[in-house]
Amino acid sequence: MSSNGYPQPDVPPNQPGYVLWSGGTFQPPYAFAPPRRRDRYWLHVLLLVLTLISTTVVGAGMATDFAHNRPFEYGLDGYVIAWHHPAYLLSGLPFALCLLTILMAHEMGHYLASRYYRVNVTLPFFLPAPTLIGTMGAFIRIRSAVPTKRAMFDIGIAGPIAGFITLLTPLAVGVSLSKVIPGIAVKGELIFGTPLILRAFEWIQFPGVSPDDLCLHPIARAAWAGLLATALNLLPIGQLDGGHILYTIVGERMKVLSYIFIAALIPLGIFFAYSWLVWALLLFLIARRHPVILDDRPLSPKRRWLAFGALLILILSFTPSPVRT
Repeated sequence: MSSNGYPQPDVPPNQPGYVLWSGGTFQPPYAFAPPRRRDRYWLHVLLLVLTLISTTVVGAGMATDFAHNRPFEYGLDGYVIAWHHPAYLLSGLPFALCLLTILMAHEMGHYLASRYYRVNVTLPFFLPAPTLIGTMGAFIRIRSAVPTKRAMFDIGIAGPIAGFITLLTPLAVGVSLSKVIPGIAVKGELIFGTPLILRAFEWIQFPGVSPDDLCLHPIARAAWAGLLATALNLLPIGQLDGGHILYTIVGERMKVLSYIFIAALIPLGIFFAYSWLVWALLLFLIARRHPVILDDRPLSPKRRWLAFGALLILILSFTPSPVRT
């Protein structure tokens, strides 16, 4: 038996499937994990294709409204138009491809970090939906215990960092392609919030111009959606990326903190956007638990400083009123 209570492996330390833990012993990461299941690649591909279609339909509507100097008005009629006139979808590809690239970068950050630590994890599942951006996002499933807090931290933070870095280019390009139309942002039924980093890019490209006077290009809208997804995932709650990061720092106190942060969403829902109430309910019901961590030794100071970087990304990406009417 090793000093941490787990049996030493009978294979050389460099044998594939074993990882070096902080205590200097080699342990099989799947010691307490269920057998690896066969990935259903067809399902991942099908969901990705369906999400490409649903986001392209939304993007085509954005492109049409942008070309006619109108505020973006969401509706399901785009699916009918696309059915009768498939060429209509071509104009929606810039939005769809940018958004899916951002989401894919985020999820692959988690996936590759998980594989690095030999954690049993699925490929990304994309969620097509007739929503404002054509999707409910994407997720991966962790199917085994996580070996250390360091692994949990790296897996949790890799996604937001990868997604945030990826969205910076379409954000810059999209804002540069946007145009000034006085009062355009508040003329429609939907009014979109402006995260701090989006406002910074707008100020650089259009100094002195109010956000209410900017008609954002669909590529900029894709980056906006990526910022929204990043901010939501970095909320310090339960199974969200921010919850995983904070859990590796504060441990079991995270359970109480999750309730506090979920409760904090309620006033946001009352005073800014009702959608926060929906998120508060969903997070309370399904997102308060964590994957099992086999070795809970504390993080290094470097990773604790990196957690402040994640907080900065959250501040730059967050807006208290993403969409209001």
